[in-house]
Amino acid sequence: MTLLDPATDPGLDLGAPLARANPVAKLAASSVVALGLLLSVDPVTAGVALALELLALPWCGIRPRALLRRSAVVLLGAVPAGVAAAVFGEDAGARLAALGPLDVTSGSLTSGLAITLRIMAIGLPGIVLLSTTDPTDLADALAQRLHLPARFTLAALAAVRLLGVLVSEWRSLTLARRARGLGGSGPVGAVRTAVGQVFALLVLAIRRAAVLATTMESRGFGVRGERTWARPSPWGVRDAVLVAGACLLTVVAIAAGVRAGTWHLLLS
Repeated sequence: MTLLDPATDPGLDLGAPLARANPVAKLAASSVVALGLLLSVDPVTAGVALALELLALPWCGIRPRALLRRSAVVLLGAVPAGVAAAVFGEDAGARLAALGPLDVTSGSLTSGLAITLRIMAIGLPGIVLLSTTDPTDLADALAQRLHLPARFTLAALAAVRLLGVLVSEWRSLTLARRARGLGGSGPVGAVRTAVGQVFALLVLAIRRAAVLATTMESRGFGVRGERTWARPSPWGVRDAVLVAGACLLTVVAIAAGVRAGTWHLLLS
């Protein structure tokens, strides 16, 4: 599964400057951008942030095709949310279109655009983080840099690694059902087939989780106390520059929104 194993994806360049940054630095940069964009919903702030993020992509090690493929989930969430806000949002300004009893006005359209850009601007740093970070490196960084409990870190790492196994299990279940001639046709049959596979996958996940937990306990991963880590997680100048750059990006985006008069603090 290339999403959880970046080294197997040819669309990634893990030697890029930002791709080699410490996972905690990437997480901090993503959090700073997200917190800054959560303060206001306006198209200028979100649009400027998204544009600056796209300008920084060449240093992130993600090629355009790989970015588009990995951004599909974010787009599937951003576009419907923007359309819903444009159609069902509060009417304000000039009337642009009428969809039966619903009106699309300039104000609701602006709100829909702002929500779409905001979701994309918040999601893009997370995509970079997941795409260029090995789960084991992330666990090492969380334990050594943020000093999170080892039991929590190792359990989270095992869960992430298990996701790749579940993807393979889903594909195997699909092929097995096809080979046995199971599964209905049409929308109703597709939904029935999906529900059956989800239930089967849930049973397999519970069984694998129980075996994995027993195995980890038998190997001493559940022992409390200080642990040693085989791979160090260094923090360098590159990591500090990345966090500072994220802070600067957020400040510039908010300043652009304030200058345009579209930025309004949601808490006020």
